[in-house]
Amino acid sequence: VQKQYGGKEYSVTEYTMSEIIASVYDRMEASGKKEGLLFLDEINCVSETLSPAMLQFLQGKTFGNHRMPDGWIIVAAGNPPEYNRSVREFDVVTLDRVKVIPVEADYPVWKEYAYQAGIHGSILSYLEIRRDQFYRMETTVDGKRFVTARGWQDLSELLWAYERLGIRADREVTGQYLQHPAVAKDFANYLELYYRYQRDYQVDEILGGTIRPAILERLKYASFDERIEVTGLLLSKLAFHFRETYRTDRNTDRLYDLLKNFRKALEPDPTEDPSGKTPESPLQILQKIRAGEEELQRNRILAGQNAKELKEQLKTLSDRVQEYEALLLEKQLFDPQEAFQAVTEEFRKDVARREEKTEQTAQILENAFDFMEAAFGESQEMVLFITELSVNLYAAAFLREYDCARYFRYNKSLLFEDHSAQIRRQLDEIRDLQRT
Repeated sequence: VQKQYGGKEYSVTEYTMSEIIASVYDRMEASGKKEGLLFLDEINCVSETLSPAMLQFLQGKTFGNHRMPDGWIIVAAGNPPEYNRSVREFDVVTLDRVKVIPVEADYPVWKEYAYQAGIHGSILSYLEIRRDQFYRMETTVDGKRFVTARGWQDLSELLWAYERLGIRADREVTGQYLQHPAVAKDFANYLELYYRYQRDYQVDEILGGTIRPAILERLKYASFDERIEVTGLLLSKLAFHFRETYRTDRNTDRLYDLLKNFRKALEPDPTEDPSGKTPESPLQILQKIRAGEEELQRNRILAGQNAKELKEQLKTLSDRVQEYEALLLEKQLFDPQEAFQAVTEEFRKDVARREEKTEQTAQILENAFDFMEAAFGESQEMVLFITELSVNLYAAAFLREYDCARYFRYNKSLLFEDHSAQIRRQLDEIRDLQRT
């Protein structure tokens, strides 16, 4: 097929590398981005016949007479042989022309991502005390047994869905995602404890400000694992509130920017219309601004930015602006000043909701600190609590805006990094004792 790029006509064949390069130009035009990464997955599964052309592509950024645009970098990835039997070893000639970065499973790095991705709290609290179960790859007489980050994330999606449906996951279900029988059994047992502790310790009640003496008494004699798990339950609930507050804040900021554009567009340009009248109605202007914002967000998604998050933001923003539009239509507001005043009044409700959500989350955090102090004091559990608040992106964003004196005091006094290492050593010792 013939396509135009930069004013020149190119011949593009489907299902070849030339089409991949053509798609780069398509993406540039759709997103407005002139620089980017071309990511080639399973690079070490390339066929033997295509290998010389791939070497030329990696080295010179050309495929035949098709060249990658300036400002683009080729990034490739491949799984080790234990993942895929089709893997071929790269020869020295190829390896000598690329930068090779071995990637190892790293739970602390993944955990930062997990908070942003909304991984189920049971998984995060389980892996916090059993980090050795995060990634396992074993070959046995019965075949491969493995657990990967992808398996944990897929299991997380299932757990959220099961909770919405009122279903409990068992060992058989966890084994469909954690394809290592020992790990699947261990997590299934832990999941039962997780839900039991959630029920017994009434975490929602604690975050609501009620601390029952019986719960404090039980924790006094609880095992170290149980105390850590209760702390994890609190953190899991807090993570949800931090994330929702962050989203509310971002959406309100976007509505504010849109409102500024609306006000500017309502002001007539005397050079275009000497009569001083706006050629379009306020409703038409607002619809056009919303369409422009939707297009901008779609281009960001096309550019490879966080698609899931952006789609959720776009829907929330678009739905709310359509409510503004419905208000203008219902009240038949054609006067620019009256229309802007009506939309501003509606926007004040969004600002009030943001303030209410922020105050609610702030109070929940204070209630959590009340409980942590009453139950554990300046203990290893408090160290873990402070550390996890620091790791969570949404918690960190909230704490930058909300001055939580106790967080900063404990953060400074407990030297949490050193204590976190000590906790992990203790957990390892406990697991060793349990095994023996």
